[in-house]
Amino acid sequence: MSDGARHPSDTAPDTRDTAPDPGDTAPSDHDLESWIADRRWYASKGSVPRLRTLSTADGTRLVLDEAPAAPAAPVLYQSPVTSGPDGTIADATTDHAWITALAARVDADPQSLRSIGRVTGARVLTGEQSNTSVICDTESGARVIIKVFRVLHHGDNPDVTTQLALSAAGSARVPLVYGALRGSWPDVGQGSGTATGHLAFAQEFLPGLEDAWRVALEEAHAGTPFGDRAEQLGAALADVHRTLAEALPSEPADAARRDAAVATMHERLDTAAREAPAVAEHADAIRAVYAGATATPWPDLQRIHGDLHLGQVLAAPEPRGWVFLDFEGEPLRPLAERSLPDVTLRDVAGMLRSFDYVAGALAHDAEPVDAAAWADEARVRFLAGYQRGTGADLSAHRELLDAFELDKAVYEVVYETRNRPDWVGIPLAAVRRLVGRGAS
Repeated sequence: MSDGARHPSDTAPDTRDTAPDPGDTAPSDHDLESWIADRRWYASKGSVPRLRTLSTADGTRLVLDEAPAAPAAPVLYQSPVTSGPDGTIADATTDHAWITALAARVDADPQSLRSIGRVTGARVLTGEQSNTSVICDTESGARVIIKVFRVLHHGDNPDVTTQLALSAAGSARVPLVYGALRGSWPDVGQGSGTATGHLAFAQEFLPGLEDAWRVALEEAHAGTPFGDRAEQLGAALADVHRTLAEALPSEPADAARRDAAVATMHERLDTAAREAPAVAEHADAIRAVYAGATATPWPDLQRIHGDLHLGQVLAAPEPRGWVFLDFEGEPLRPLAERSLPDVTLRDVAGMLRSFDYVAGALAHDAEPVDAAAWADEARVRFLAGYQRGTGADLSAHRELLDAFELDKAVYEVVYETRNRPDWVGIPLAAVRRLVGRGAS
């Protein structure tokens, strides 16, 4: 997950005084292999890259990793680099001249909503994994963050198209969007022989704001009621969903889409039951909840956030309030699936799980804090705010919401079993609670 538009102190040195060496030569694919293997955004950790350059244009180099040990199909990386006479490779995202040229190309793109203008200084955010974000100071005084997508896919990136739609509609629930940049590259898998996709995305930089996870964690630790803010967060999410329904296409949840969604839930449950015996003992009860969701009416499908939790929301001062980030969707799902209309309750369920995790994290502190009542109130008030914002009766979709929350909790059990076994009790408690409600 990228950090979005925040944490200005978490940066590398300013690049305003750097420029490419006139004697630079492009490194070979072989030279690039050892360098790219050490990048945080390299997806095939533990394998040895085998790179082949597909295209080089406007200082942007696209390389395909065909390593046989890679865990998935060949991965296409955007890897702009510079190389000096001594052969040292440097990431071009730290180069002021390259970033200035990139900003100009974003400005020139037909999708540009506002001009970035001349970049006077730039610095790279650290701590990211899948992408690289560069904070740009501009001649106009505006501060812009340009996200350079590292792993490229054919098709529209929902992080771009969703936020473009929200920003173009005048929504204050996302950072102001400046624009995006598309590129193309050879791809024999496409009928035309060419693939196209997003290379970069530019939006307003919001400095000094804490994300909702940190705010919630601090307030829960102090015992400060979060109900009012949770209700405002629910209303803010409803505002996002309402705007997306107006700006982008929606469609009925026909039988095929419902069956496909529930089939994915059963697949995740099968995986979890194999890895976590504590889930296996509830498998039949979980499947009963999924069956109930299949039989109940579903709302129309529309564009959603797709991977929503408290860490994806910034706490901005009023009157702006909560601001949402990172609309890329679940990173493990194929890009084409992440752009499909989905059920808004998936986002609601993700936030409910996040409140549970606030209480769970505090229970695992060196000095444990019991925040269970805090989390219960936050969940109730969040749902109240969302229901008020949408005007819909959530009780009519309670079985479906339970199924989405249960599906998320099952996924979390697998994650915690693999990575933090002592935390597995957090999602397991949710599994027990949700199947118990279904049985009552």
